[in-house]
Amino acid sequence: MRLFKFHKVLGSWLMVSFIMSLAVVGCKEVKEEDEYDNWKERNQLFVDSIGNLASGKIVVTADDADAMQLGTYYAIETNASTNYQSQYIYVKKLLANTIGERAYYTDKASVFYYGTLINGSRFDGNFTGFSCIDKSALDGNDNLPTEFNSPTEFAVNGSIISGWKTALQYMREGERWMVYIPYQSAYGVKGSGTILGYTLLCFDMIVDEVIRQ
Repeated sequence: MRLFKFHKVLGSWLMVSFIMSLAVVGCKEVKEEDEYDNWKERNQLFVDSIGNLASGKIVVTADDADAMQLGTYYAIETNASTNYQSQYIYVKKLLANTIGERAYYTDKASVFYYGTLINGSRFDGNFTGFSCIDKSALDGNDNLPTEFNSPTEFAVNGSIISGWKTALQYMREGERWMVYIPYQSAYGVKGSGTILGYTLLCFDMIVDEVIRQ
């Protein structure tokens, strides 16, 4: 009788141990899941989706940029250094101002910007605008900078990514664009700081002032 009870207790203990081990394994699996898993592939899928929306709508000249329809995706070729095919950034104009100044390569521009990743995480910025995951019809008069925000000054020919150099030369003062920059025109395959390689960068950008040099 004692032996039977011992086996019964042992069996129960083994069953509990087995269940606990499954729970531990399950916890490990959950912890090992990372929001940056398959990062290259996920970013490429995002680029492809935006590229499809901009298909056939290429901005080449300043007049093309002025003619962009609000809320519509367009592509602009960049001068990103690459051995592959032509590289593009994708843009969507939220506010237009056809009489505002446009920055030349030798100029500076003071800019409000809000930078996010494809998961909506903020990595930089000087105001709280729209994020990469805000892809529906966006009202350019929403989420504007407040009196507590200040623009940042950038030299167009300075140490900024290729995608920014391109966008700043097509945007006018007072305009607000969503700008989607694939890794080839951003931080490449190696990344920069906390930004991983193959990362598409999304910016809500407002050119506050062009500073003529």
